[in-house]
Amino acid sequence: MQEVKTLSAIDLKGSVEIIADYFNVAINNILYNRAIYPESSFKRVKKFGRSVLIATDEELIKYLDKLIDQLKVGQFWNVGLGAIVRQIVASSSFLPNIKETCTFDLLVYTNRNCEIPEGWDESGPCFVPNSAQVQLRSFSTKIHQVESIVSYRQK
Repeated sequence: MQEVKTLSAIDLKGSVEIIADYFNVAINNILYNRAIYPESSFKRVKKFGRSVLIATDEELIKYLDKLIDQLKVGQFWNVGLGAIVRQIVASSSFLPNIKETCTFDLLVYTNRNCEIPEGWDESGPCFVPNSAQVQLRSFSTKIHQVESIVSYRQK
């Protein structure tokens, strides 16, 4: 019986790591493809069988690392992640160009019984005024289900 418990713990930890990697790659690629940060603020690395862009801006890295670490603590198939990264890159072709300086918000929806990490705010749903959404592919690690949406303001 102990062997099953150990295997489950490894599976849960692996699931959390996969989801954390996904969020890191997804957020970085959205920030790059939407030109929220300059091209010079990113470097190419290999993840999920694809070449992806990861931030080199120290302040952004610290912010994202803290967010991703909090996701791991909250415990919120690798094969499907490459398709999601391709979808994020492809979505830039039909999203409107961003001409002015802007900000971004990350919203994480969890089960009601999840503990909220320090530094996070609890809120209801948040909507971008006059917006459209792009539903990205969902994926499951058989332990966790992840669904992602990119929301943007229409002119």
